[in-house]
Amino acid sequence: ELRYFREVVDEAPIAAVERILHLDEHLLVADKPHGLPVVPAGRYLHETLLARLIRRTGHADLVPLHRLDRETAGLVLFSANPASRAAYAELFRERRIDKHYEALAPALSGLTWPQVRRSRLVRGEPFFRMAEAEGEPNAETRIDVLDRGGPIWRYALRPLTGRKHQLRLHMAALGAPICGDRWYPQLRDPDAGDEGALQLLAAALKFTDPIDGRPRCFESGRSLPGSGGVST
Repeated sequence: ELRYFREVVDEAPIAAVERILHLDEHLLVADKPHGLPVVPAGRYLHETLLARLIRRTGHADLVPLHRLDRETAGLVLFSANPASRAAYAELFRERRIDKHYEALAPALSGLTWPQVRRSRLVRGEPFFRMAEAEGEPNAETRIDVLDRGGPIWRYALRPLTGRKHQLRLHMAALGAPICGDRWYPQLRDPDAGDEGALQLLAAALKFTDPIDGRPRCFESGRSLPGSGGVST
């Protein structure tokens, strides 16, 4: 058996702090800040949500049940018990979990609401981006408006599938890229001005607990600028 533990030289600390909203025998629910990766990747190893939570709780068996982009803030569910992990993971595979997001993006006054965006997402260029392509849709998002005030609106996003960058790409394809998005619709130089954090928040998660059948609802304590709180 060969084990390799890579090192990251001069890993920069991330000042933003996560919050633990819930912890029991089976689940940990964390409220992630903008800019913090969920799992180790690239130049991030110790400064990740998973590594921080293991250090804080001592639960070495923690495993994320889904992912958020590093730039996205909000709720992430972790399995804390290998014996029940498959039951919770199945919620995501079978789309039996309601995921509610909020986003700030330019106004789309010419459209009727709500909107449903269905498309086929494939790997784009460069490799870390996604793109819409012809073919059978594999991604679906329901989009509505929460606040129409001014040139920037607050949108409610409900992804019915969980494709990489789905919400970012679907909003950009509608003509309203999420504020602070440097990847969609076009890749922009990260050093070309400070546009602030990506204004996308995983606001709420709702599901029926597969272990005891209780309804579960978790809400982020974070909010986007100009919003009066987290909508459910």
